[in-house]
Amino acid sequence: MELDLESEMKLSRRELRVLLLHEFRLGRKATEATSNICGTMGKDVLSIRTAQHWFHQFKNGNFELDDLPHTGRPLEVDMNLLTQFIEQDPRLTTRCLAERLGCSHITVETHPHESGKTWKYGVWIPHELSPIQLQQRVDACMELITSHRNYQWLHNLIAGDEKWMLYINYTYHRQWLSTGQTGVATPKPDLHPKKVMLSVW
Repeated sequence: MELDLESEMKLSRRELRVLLLHEFRLGRKATEATSNICGTMGKDVLSIRTAQHWFHQFKNGNFELDDLPHTGRPLEVDMNLLTQFIEQDPRLTTRCLAERLGCSHITVETHPHESGKTWKYGVWIPHELSPIQLQQRVDACMELITSHRNYQWLHNLIAGDEKWMLYINYTYHRQWLSTGQTGVATPKPDLHPKKVMLSVW
């Protein structure tokens, strides 16, 4: 007996399980039940592996045909709360975010990417300057630009210098950023005893 595709699609999982239970009670094996159901209801409506799984359940005395609620960590994350945490501190790692949201860090990893965030480094900036220091730098630049227009002093300048430069091996952290967004800048640290010789010509 052949059924059209429309009636084959209407067969639910619970109805398939009822048919499997009927075949089980008739004393048939899982492979035989699969061929009977597929021959009656349509090809590929049931796999042998699924039939074997349900026959195993029936042999253990479990005749519950409805799907049981799944346990485990929730797959859904509150996107508004996640976005709020990222905007408050873009340097939070996925593990910190997972702790705050109460879910797996693997679950958290996919969501920032879906909202257009990527895990990037911020930019280095010089030491944090006071307003007076900032104004002094602006004044010096303006003076050099003005004097260069009046007199081409840069073409006559040849200089060489050596200087000990202090440095620090400082690692800075990545941040969650949208496309085209610049990260929270990391100011360079204060003086550190490590030095390197810099030669400028």
